[in-house]
Amino acid sequence: MKKSDIDCFNPAADLSIVNRSLPHWIQAGCLCFVTWRLNDSLPMTVLSALDSEIAGLLRDHELDPAVDWKAELNRRDSVARGKVHWKLFCTRDRFLDQGLGECHFKHFEIAQIVMESLLHFDEQRYYLSDAIVMPNHVHFIAAFPDEEKFLSQCTQWKRFTARAIHQRLNRTGEFWQVDQFDHLIRGPE
Repeated sequence: MKKSDIDCFNPAADLSIVNRSLPHWIQAGCLCFVTWRLNDSLPMTVLSALDSEIAGLLRDHELDPAVDWKAELNRRDSVARGKVHWKLFCTRDRFLDQGLGECHFKHFEIAQIVMESLLHFDEQRYYLSDAIVMPNHVHFIAAFPDEEKFLSQCTQWKRFTARAIHQRLNRTGEFWQVDQFDHLIRGPE
């Protein structure tokens, strides 16, 4: 993949969808917005409040949170789907931005481990456009040559940084939440 191949989502191009606990849409060369969060960034009490707020949001859009609301949402037109997805994203992001958990990244030397890892193979395995390390989560925009590179690189980053940070903090246990939130960037705006 050359830097000139990087673009926004192209609905006419090949696309892979990998379903884990969240769906991951992957398109070769497409810029992808990714969020990772620390394992303790949303404690169970906060997750319960988040689930309740999301259920209310879904009901406001005439979606039943007790059934397969994602299938119902997928039957709606793209504008309606986009509005709901954006509201879900903003709700989750608002909870993340409360800075809950131990917030290991508030310490520069810990945040630097993540940033240096993201930059390490830039323009070799992927193209990193932007990245920011928040106190308890990370956002970045990158393009990957294919599905395999996207999934394996994210796993490698998380594994390496968890090991390095655990060593620095002299601790063990889960560091990152298992899955990540990501979406393909649909346009320059």
